[in-house]
Amino acid sequence: VQLQASGGGLVQAGGSLRLSCAAPGRTFINFHGGWFRQAPGKEREFVAAIARSGYGSSTRYADSVKGRFTISRDNPKNTVYLQMNSLKPEDTAVYYCAVTQILWAYVEDPGRYTSWGQGTQVTVSS
Repeated sequence: VQLQASGGGLVQAGGSLRLSCAAPGRTFINFHGGWFRQAPGKEREFVAAIARSGYGSSTRYADSVKGRFTISRDNPKNTVYLQMNSLKPEDTAVYYCAVTQILWAYVEDPGRYTSWGQGTQVTVSS
């Protein structure tokens, strides 16, 4: 599945951004969708995931973003979103979207994802 991530940019602390991850011409209703991020000099880390069809509306978040970020999906549009509010300078990173069909229990493991978007830069100034 070819993914296209967009929506990154420069924002002041406390601001908001919405990232989008689209799969033009493909359907990923049967895939879990995930967002990861990687800051300079750091490993890629899990941000949020949303379950595929059949798992209800299950979502999961990293502790660092709970209450500030919201992941959602629009299956007819083959798009997964990440709404980011109350952004902090430590949220600065390249954000990647990915999809997988693994068991929901493993959705925080980037190694389990099969398709990735190209990454979109998010920079939060203090």
